[in-house]
Amino acid sequence: QVQLVESGGGLVQAGGSLRLSCAASGRTLRNYAMGWFRQAPGKEREFVATCWSGAGTDYADSAKGRFTISREKDKNTVYLQMNSLTLEDTAVYYCAADPNIAQAIALRTYRYWGQGTQVTVSS
Repeated sequence: QVQLVESGGGLVQAGGSLRLSCAASGRTLRNYAMGWFRQAPGKEREFVATCWSGAGTDYADSAKGRFTISREKDKNTVYLQMNSLTLEDTAVYYCAADPNIAQAIALRTYRYWGQGTQVTVSS
């Protein structure tokens, strides 16, 4: 069983930055796809970014050029650096993990999920 715990959310002004962290436990996630999703009030959960073994990454169009996903050398901590935040980035951000990298990349479906961390961007 894999447990994921997000942290780093909070209140930030538009144009500011935040770094979210996702700490995984239960097993080594070196060969897992790790992803970030978000859900804004009244909206469906949406894909933000993913990374997988090696240096593979993928981003939603809304995140490209502003967000960076990375993982610790030990592979069990994943980060989402978010810059140039806008009001539209306000959401609960979720960390996710899946051992089926190909499926996670192609379908953006993940088996394990964290509880989420709130990010609020103010004007």
